[in-house]
Amino acid sequence: MTEITIRSGALVEVDSESLHRLATRLRALVGDLDETIAQMDAAVRLVAQGQPSTFAAVLDATVLRAVLERARQEGDEILDAVTSAAALYEAVELHIERVAALAAGDTARVDLIDARRSRLWLDEPTAMGAADLVLENRPPVHGELSAQALRAMQGLGPMNPWLAVPAAYGVVDAVGLGAIPRNSRLAPGSAVPVHVMPTVPAAATSPSSLADAASRIPSGSAAQVRVERYTMADGTRQFAVYVAGTRSGGVSEPFDNRSNLELYTGRRSASYDSVTAALDDAGVRDGDVVHAFGHSQGAVVLERLALEGDYDTRTLVSFGSPVQADLGADILGVSVRHTDDPVSALQSGGHVTGVGAPGSFVVERLADPAAGLHDLRLPAHGLTAYTETAALIDASADPRTTAIRDVFASLGEARWGEAAEYVAERVSPGAPAGAGAG
Repeated sequence: MTEITIRSGALVEVDSESLHRLATRLRALVGDLDETIAQMDAAVRLVAQGQPSTFAAVLDATVLRAVLERARQEGDEILDAVTSAAALYEAVELHIERVAALAAGDTARVDLIDARRSRLWLDEPTAMGAADLVLENRPPVHGELSAQALRAMQGLGPMNPWLAVPAAYGVVDAVGLGAIPRNSRLAPGSAVPVHVMPTVPAAATSPSSLADAASRIPSGSAAQVRVERYTMADGTRQFAVYVAGTRSGGVSEPFDNRSNLELYTGRRSASYDSVTAALDDAGVRDGDVVHAFGHSQGAVVLERLALEGDYDTRTLVSFGSPVQADLGADILGVSVRHTDDPVSALQSGGHVTGVGAPGSFVVERLADPAAGLHDLRLPAHGLTAYTETAALIDASADPRTTAIRDVFASLGEARWGEAAEYVAERVSPGAPAGAGAG
């Protein structure tokens, strides 16, 4: 099983602010060492003025001072390295922010960024030069996917249909629909009504991990949506919603490719309406706390729900989503994607810098290294593969996973919970509710 990579965005694996904070703490520690060494020098001088019997104490103190001096020197070296790294990451972030500000016509923001970049050039010219190299040599977003496509069909020559993969994703990158801005809202879509049918509610406990949450996303059954309701220790209530990906169930299926296209192009879909109907049936009201977990199309629905802002979405975990939304500073976002998944590749890397509340992160993994005809079944996009990746995240000691662990720990304090799953379908005009479209 291949390893995971955790980062803040498509390019930035570490945010510069965290490095600046680390540099500040290191600077304080080095200062403390300087003060300790000075105090020891003064003490040694006093002891040396005493009796000959104090020679051993002076020798011990001298050895200790040498150790402290070496520690201070190493501290200086580490501080220099961290300071340079912080400048490098900040330079990359400023470049990206400048591009966005130019695109938005925000000349005032561009001027502020240019002023900061000028100061960085004066303070850290080496880091600024390194940042330019990083940006110039950024690896292609779809590199692994394109390479696998070509390997899978070796020998077909110019008739190889997979040769079109790099060009196709080049068009996707140019259109730029994979990274959804924070102020984006859904446009009206198809007006086909939907009907949701719940199962009988059953007792449930909250998920204890990402893998546990992923395993609750409906799969292998008719249901597309699962809603869990928790009563917390203080009497308040919170909800978790789990939404499945695309289904192929005929014209009555709301989670079809028609909804896929509508959502990807920013329009309201039958799958979106199905999830809001299920939440309403489960008793979720405007302003209620919601934790959301979705796969593929289900993840797109939940990202759009979070942006619409009707609910108090606290957590959003997406597996194999074709989009990544800028969730704002109040929503913890975890975006899990496979580098060989053609669906998540539609993100075109998503947002280059981190989005979401502090503690948000992106996880990437090569799910299926072996290229072949079996890739036509999209194994890297399957929920099973993403559940395996979720387990790797759970097992990771990376401190960036702390925030999502805290979410599960908090939900674990619920004193009561119940769950219901929902089967949704499109309703044809004139058809009775629950009759579908044929």
